[in-house]
Amino acid sequence: MKSISIYGMRVDPVQIPQVIESMETWVKNKKFGNYIVISNANDAAVSRKDTKVKEAVNQSSLSVPDGFSLVLLSRLNGYPLKRRVYGPDLMQDFFKVSKDKGYSHFFYGSTEATLAKLESELKTDFPDLKIAGFYAPPFRELSQEEDFKIVDRINQASPDVLWVGLGCPKQQIWMFEHKDKLKVPVMVGAGAAFDFLAKTKTQAPSWMREHGFEWLFRLSVEPKRLWKRYLIGNFLFLAYFLREFIRIKILKRGKAMAVRGNIKK
Repeated sequence: MKSISIYGMRVDPVQIPQVIESMETWVKNKKFGNYIVISNANDAAVSRKDTKVKEAVNQSSLSVPDGFSLVLLSRLNGYPLKRRVYGPDLMQDFFKVSKDKGYSHFFYGSTEATLAKLESELKTDFPDLKIAGFYAPPFRELSQEEDFKIVDRINQASPDVLWVGLGCPKQQIWMFEHKDKLKVPVMVGAGAAFDFLAKTKTQAPSWMREHGFEWLFRLSVEPKRLWKRYLIGNFLFLAYFLREFIRIKILKRGKAMAVRGNIKK
């Protein structure tokens, strides 16, 4: 699969059906160690300075374009993506597939309160969904013994999919560091999807999500927590996007002039 690079961070220009197809292949083959990063402009800005984050993303099985800006950049590079790979949509679409296929799910991250509400919502919306377990880790670095216990707990539950909701970039690094410890076919960094599906946080209207304005909605709801992420991250990405736009335009113009030159000869 071809990919594009943003500040050295890999992005695979795929859509949700392709992601689900890959997930099903890994589950059916019981091929452990796969993980999916749901990437956005902030991830690209962070990975530009943090080599550990960049490595975690680039070593992933898939780095999919969640941010609308990454969709635009993919289009600029010749990939006609129609939509972003939005985390909550990916989860719900895979839950629908799981209903018929019997795939099991484990949810790691967030808080106990959020996970309790998530479990309640899932039982209502997807009553036949196989849930292997939930675990909300403490908001601190785990000791080696604690980490061993949660790895063992997840392996004992033997889920087909492990959804990781630790926030970015913590979840990318966690999946990278645990990919060889967990006997799980696929992990997915779900970000805020736990909160949205649990209805503990309000999602932006669909028109904002699909036209690149979700960041503005989330910033208005959580300005203290997200101002740095969106304002600085988006500004850096805009600078990169403009540079890429100019570079590609120059390349296309050069090719066009070369073709006209050959025709005249």
